[in-house]
Amino acid sequence: MPTRTERLDSLPFSSKHRRLLWGSGVGWALDAMDVGLISFVMAALAVQWDLSKTQLSWIGSIGFLGMALGAALGGLLADRIGRRQVFALTLLVYGLATGAAALSVSVAMLVVLRFIVGLGLGAELPVASTLVAEFSPKRIRGRIIVILEAFWALGWMLAALIGYFVIPASDNGWRWALAMGMVPAAYAIYVRMRLPESVRFLETKGRVAEAEAIVREFEEAAGKGAEAAGVAGAGVAGAGAAVERASAVEEQHESIWAPRLRARTAALWAVWFCINFSYYGAFIWLPSLLVDRGFDLIHSFGYTLIITLAQLPGYALAAWLIEILGRRVTLALFLVGSGVSAALFGFSGDVWQVIATGCALSFFNLGAWGALYAIGPELYPTATRGSGTGSAAAFGRLASISAPLLVPVLLVGGQGAVFGVFAAAFLVAAAAAFTLPERTNVALE
Repeated sequence: MPTRTERLDSLPFSSKHRRLLWGSGVGWALDAMDVGLISFVMAALAVQWDLSKTQLSWIGSIGFLGMALGAALGGLLADRIGRRQVFALTLLVYGLATGAAALSVSVAMLVVLRFIVGLGLGAELPVASTLVAEFSPKRIRGRIIVILEAFWALGWMLAALIGYFVIPASDNGWRWALAMGMVPAAYAIYVRMRLPESVRFLETKGRVAEAEAIVREFEEAAGKGAEAAGVAGAGVAGAGAAVERASAVEEQHESIWAPRLRARTAALWAVWFCINFSYYGAFIWLPSLLVDRGFDLIHSFGYTLIITLAQLPGYALAAWLIEILGRRVTLALFLVGSGVSAALFGFSGDVWQVIATGCALSFFNLGAWGALYAIGPELYPTATRGSGTGSAAAFGRLASISAPLLVPVLLVGGQGAVFGVFAAAFLVAAAAAFTLPERTNVALE
């Protein structure tokens, strides 16, 4: 008889999948909005508080220190108390902290609150992708995760709109912008009540009755409840439950650095580190770098908004290619495109060159992010999936901490040198991507 995971893999995409994707995606977009807002707040505070490049770099980086710790902690908690619980908790933490940051009266206060925001942000992303991956049918799992990651573009565009219309409107515009980040606190209530817990997680904890009930709900939504629930459900919930629990216990002893997994873990960490270094180094500083090129605050925010719009077609192409070319090729292709675009952006001159190369960088970079989030959960068994994806994200956040701090140092050689370093990091990530195992249309362990 088929297991519950096999039954989930055989289902067509239904209203239950759509609700899960939308519910997780909105949380993802709110994450992106918060990360994106700080780049516009930095540009505004540089003028209002007369901050140095070093002070700005700390404001940009401290959140990523929190994200590194949050990603590692969130992944571990997700494997112990559940994906949904951690997802809701992280939304609550960073939503409240972002609202409090709007009241900051000094750089020190803002830095402390941004660290707390980072704790929530870092834990949420790998947990959400793990939850969605564990419900997605294997034949379209990669595409669904890329679509989930595409919500990041919506959130960053929302941040760009707020940056363009709200922040320049008054001296307190940046405070109103951060206050809008409290929305996730309310959304956490919805997440806790409406999204299902991972069936695979429930099985590893021996909670087979809950797992069976959730599978039946998905089968009924797909119009297969009467056939599957009566036959497969009874068999697996009964005699098969002990086998599944024994398998889960065996899985729990396997480290992400076990001989079978260590090569993929090392490659995944390398990709995460390089893509974080280049992406956050470039986009956190983008509005400020455009101001340094001679554009005023309003125009730099407007150009950033246009560049951000190119993220959506990047995600769309990645979602299409990932089930055709496979995970590795799609990820490597977009990383190479990101490297070339970064190099060209560093030497762009007039407005149209800035916009064209910036859009290309945005297009390829975010397509690569979509493919990366699709690959991560597929590399590990259920008992270590949360910690596997969380630890990779945590290691990557070390790069997102260092990159904004290094930008002022690299600027001694000009913006061409800055983006040349980012281009090299993208190419290293592309090489590492080719060493990952291909998991297209393969069931999750």
